[in-house]
Amino acid sequence: MAAGASGGGVGRGMAEGCRLLLLLALGRAAAPPGGMLYPRETPSRERKELGGLWSFRADFSPGRDAGFVQRWYRQPLRQTGPVIDMPVPASFNDITQDPSLENYIGWVWYEKEVLLPLRWLQDDLNTRVVLRFGSAHYYSIVWVNGVQVVEHEGGHLPFEADISSIVQGSPGIPCRITVALNNTLTPYTLPPGSIQYMNDKTRYPKNYFVQNIRFDFFNYAGIHRPVVLYTTPSVYIDDITVTTTSSESIAMVQYQVSVVGSTLYSLSLSLRDQEGKVVATGDGPAGELKVLNPNLWWPYLMHENPGYRYSLEVKMQAQANGALLEDVYTLPVGIRTIHITSTQFLVNGRPFYFHGVNKHEDADIRGKGLDWPLVVKDFNLLRWLGANSFRTSHYPYAEEIMDLCDAYGIVVIDECPGVGIKMPESFGNKSLQHHLLVMEELIRRDKNRPSVVMWSVANEPASELPPAAYYFKTVIAHTKALDPSRPVTFVTDANYALDHGAPYVDVICVNSYFSWYHDPGHLEVITLQLTTQFENWYKTYKKPIIQSEYGADSVPGLHSDPPLMFSEEYQKAMLEKYHSVFDKKRKEYVIGELIWNFADFMTNQGTTRVLGNKKGIFTRQRQPKSAAFVLRERYWKIANESSCLPPIIKSHTLFL
Repeated sequence: MAAGASGGGVGRGMAEGCRLLLLLALGRAAAPPGGMLYPRETPSRERKELGGLWSFRADFSPGRDAGFVQRWYRQPLRQTGPVIDMPVPASFNDITQDPSLENYIGWVWYEKEVLLPLRWLQDDLNTRVVLRFGSAHYYSIVWVNGVQVVEHEGGHLPFEADISSIVQGSPGIPCRITVALNNTLTPYTLPPGSIQYMNDKTRYPKNYFVQNIRFDFFNYAGIHRPVVLYTTPSVYIDDITVTTTSSESIAMVQYQVSVVGSTLYSLSLSLRDQEGKVVATGDGPAGELKVLNPNLWWPYLMHENPGYRYSLEVKMQAQANGALLEDVYTLPVGIRTIHITSTQFLVNGRPFYFHGVNKHEDADIRGKGLDWPLVVKDFNLLRWLGANSFRTSHYPYAEEIMDLCDAYGIVVIDECPGVGIKMPESFGNKSLQHHLLVMEELIRRDKNRPSVVMWSVANEPASELPPAAYYFKTVIAHTKALDPSRPVTFVTDANYALDHGAPYVDVICVNSYFSWYHDPGHLEVITLQLTTQFENWYKTYKKPIIQSEYGADSVPGLHSDPPLMFSEEYQKAMLEKYHSVFDKKRKEYVIGELIWNFADFMTNQGTTRVLGNKKGIFTRQRQPKSAAFVLRERYWKIANESSCLPPIIKSHTLFL
């Protein structure tokens, strides 16, 4: 997708200071070893939500560095200058009436003071207190009571810090959490960006600069996902890895459990069905559980009981500091298999056809902030639509959203933030090393999710450039080494004959906008061009193909017959032209279609964007356009043709 620029007029010193601080930080952040289990309450673990209002300040100093020079983290933020209330989770951009904050680039500061339960602080030898961020965009530095505890690069994945030694030394004193957050994007970040200085003094204020991006969604920033404090024993279950295999009457659940804090411990495991019955038991850090007559995890509309999950309860006991410690963690487990052939994608041995959407984490006011009413509304719309899948375009989505995918049987192509990789310098070793690290973090987070059936390592990169061959060969090989159980792809808009990354993917995912970006207004060219696209890709690679994006902008309420661009009728007509080709090719090797987009979303301002991208089949407020009914009729028809049973809509117990 195309993109423009955003930013505001500031001094060169401010811009360079902002960039310098970011680049200095980029060299320090690395993914910590170990697991990243979602913080659940169990008999041995507690959690405290830190959502709500935080104190906030954007650093408008000439170098964007006043917070570091004056060490704002050493005392309450309100004592170093004015603060405003900022909701967490949320993007900060659309919360105020301040236009300079809407497009702010640089360091912003958040702060929250919280009192911890005394029981967390008294048993300091045997209780561990952890501070965890679901995500913050883009670069984060965190202090607790003035002590730096963690740095993290990347805006869409969780990070955490053990803060036990800091808070347990000061019982009864509020725990002050300070976060410095920088949303600057460089050629080496993921997604990449660049700072451009406008030096023509006849056209721009002195030392004016903009943040350029090469992706078509607004670069929202802030603490976007839940912040929690949680506890574990000092010897604790750090990570669990589960893979599954199945035949007609037997399933095997392979597991690996890592424990941190001691080498002297015992582990016992119980796998329970949804009625609470124990169906398999095991012990030790690695092994497999045999499940007779298993309930498999099926996608939505593929089974009368989609999204079936067992509960794997892991119990650890260890002696430490003269006490017997026990840690308990419960992991939802779905039993399912994935296989691909040259023409099919198989879930549990049955052909699966992706009829779904591309989405964004995007809504009015809250930007990319996690919002439960919005999340539940979106899933209700997905199921109304008959969609069985979506791609996390163009970054990993919140864990809470992924939990619902697991529970409802919505199949996910899990995409990393590799969008806008267009500049040659973004294919160098510095970018590559960071990309590998991001894939490690993503797989560490989502490896146990039955809904995740494929990893996507990028969207629309400049894969026609020669360096893309080594780059994507390396990223894809690394991803497969981390997780051999899932296929890997990236989403391309390059010419089939010039794409240097395509030889390394398992499934071809291709984006095309015939009669929109190409031959705009000419619906009559779609059938030939789309058919040729599919035939060229398949002839070259003999791999199954997903149409990973297609669509047209439509302004709700704008009508034209005959159809003209931007009318609801044109969006409908384009979809119907694409669908006629899909119906022919899905009998051969096309295994899916994902509309762009589920809902309208915000972008940078530009002459082709009227308050954002209007390619949604729903408005940004989640009201249907005419195209939504076209797609609904199609998706339910495909489901019925596949002899899919109608779903039993019921509430799902989430392991939160």
